[in-house]
Amino acid sequence: MKYPIAIEPGNETTVWGVVVPDLPGCFSAADEGIDQAIENSKEAITLWIEDAIGRGESIPKPSSITDLQKSGEYEGWVWAIAEVDPALIDDTTERVNITLPRRILALLDQRAKSAGETRSGYIAQMTLTH
Repeated sequence: MKYPIAIEPGNETTVWGVVVPDLPGCFSAADEGIDQAIENSKEAITLWIEDAIGRGESIPKPSSITDLQKSGEYEGWVWAIAEVDPALIDDTTERVNITLPRRILALLDQRAKSAGETRSGYIAQMTLTH
């Protein structure tokens, strides 16, 4: 997914500010210029999406830079694209094969059972909460 970002240029005394207009409240900053601003925005977008999914909210689709520029809200800012992995919002079930020592697998199954989960459900829940 490619989200347009608006970057407010920094200088010797201020950081580069980044806003993701399509994701309300999603912003970032960078000390070292535009490249770092773009990279930091990718992390902010990822965290925003993970949080929204955790709250059961839908994820807005990216707008075009042209449409966002028409608002004039970010006049004088630099526009760029931050690309994040679309798998972040893909709930398609995928079968995977992992290799674990038997003692670890037994411990995993024991903990899953105690949590009232299947092995897969327990691994997914642990991943989402940690």
